[in-house]
Amino acid sequence: MTKPKATISTAPSKLKGLDSNLTTPSGTPTSSRAASPLAKIPASKRINVIEEYAKRSNEKPSMNLVVIGHVDAGKSTLMGHFLYDLGSVNERVMQKYERDSQKIGKGSFAYAWVLDETGEERDRGITMDIATNYFETPHRQFTLLDAPGHRDFIPNMISGTSQADAAILVVDAATGGFESGFDANGQTKEHALLARSLGVQQLVIAINKLDMTGWDQVRFDEIVAKLGAFLLQAGYRKNNITYVPVSGLTGENLVKKCETTELTSWYDGPCLLDVIDSITPPVRLLDKPFRMGVSDFFKGGIGSSGGISLAGSIDSGSVQVGEQVMVVPGNEIGVVKTLQVNDETTNWGAAGDSVLMTLSGLDILNLSTGCVLCTPLHPVPITTSFTAQIVVFDVRIPITSGFPVILHHQSSNEPASIVKLLSVLDKSTGEVIKRNPRHLSKGATAKVKIQLSHRSIPLETFKDNKQLGRIMLRKGGETVAAGVVDEVIIMKKLYII
Repeated sequence: MTKPKATISTAPSKLKGLDSNLTTPSGTPTSSRAASPLAKIPASKRINVIEEYAKRSNEKPSMNLVVIGHVDAGKSTLMGHFLYDLGSVNERVMQKYERDSQKIGKGSFAYAWVLDETGEERDRGITMDIATNYFETPHRQFTLLDAPGHRDFIPNMISGTSQADAAILVVDAATGGFESGFDANGQTKEHALLARSLGVQQLVIAINKLDMTGWDQVRFDEIVAKLGAFLLQAGYRKNNITYVPVSGLTGENLVKKCETTELTSWYDGPCLLDVIDSITPPVRLLDKPFRMGVSDFFKGGIGSSGGISLAGSIDSGSVQVGEQVMVVPGNEIGVVKTLQVNDETTNWGAAGDSVLMTLSGLDILNLSTGCVLCTPLHPVPITTSFTAQIVVFDVRIPITSGFPVILHHQSSNEPASIVKLLSVLDKSTGEVIKRNPRHLSKGATAKVKIQLSHRSIPLETFKDNKQLGRIMLRKGGETVAAGVVDEVIIMKKLYII
């Protein structure tokens, strides 16, 4: 069926507005507000980014790695100790953390403070926001994202995991520790399920605190069996899951193979560093238009450049100093003044890079977390309505038409409703089993229409952009469904003279 086309008159006077629902292909201008006039793009460095990216990847490919797991599994201590042993933490800084943590009677928290930087996080002993660090292995460069484990901070966990290429799932092997994270009220299952739904395929399971059991093989095997069965059911492939016994507090089996007899008597596998170093880099969307979800922004530029700084991960395409970029929603256009990738000043960034850039020409009042930077020539569609294919999780009550949810998309979360249940799909083939179902229960795969309650968001179909085409639906502090965008429904303004 041929889709209707909009005819737009741009006559400057005597205009009357008429709203019309239109479905438009990704990459066409979609805002009802006219974009700022495009000035001639200023001379940039004119870098051939694809060639430069190939050179860089031949040296050490860059990846984003998120650390997830139940609260108190020891994520921050584990990765803080890992970074210290790797030489990524200054010795003097580490000594200060040790002194300061001992002063308040929390000496065991010193390594966690490498990642938990705020006073509230240190006082409470939990991670609350995404902490970012950078490190290198013999064959890889990593941006490390330490996600909060407490259920109250799941939105922050989703924001960080949406940027990740791979994940480390930390589980507590101590007596009762694994069980508290794995049961219905724990976060181990939800974190693993969310990571898979957000596109993470490669998973490293760090079985932490195994030293507290005397490096018991029976306990290790028990955790592998229970967790492994769940992960396969959640959609992970067996050959993409690796299990590593570690101790975050003592540092055993982190950056070099453990020599403790209790462990070496039955485990001859790699240490955590070797496993991380073997993670396969994903294929980057370099040939797609530039897209970058904004996870943070602040007034002031890098160094003395002025302007506004924005941080995020480039989802597709590339950007370089001197180029114009558009912010959506809002359609404001700014010029890239400076760029940093992994804390290093550079002239360009590409898909997969965690970037901090300074832009001129923007009003900070028009920015928000979750907005998207894109090329002005191919803007990201913005919408308040779309259809999606979702998988229903363990819901307390069946999903019906009008079901209210919080929609999570990259770093944004917005109130929305599932306004129409279009069809139930076969899980294997995707074929329609039933049209216009009355409700959706646990485990159902379905096509639905979703309507945002307050404002539009930048969105693309999963076919056009896998990162911008993934969504998560939550209600009452629980994740009820995850899915991918099928079709973006655009509200366009038609003008009649």
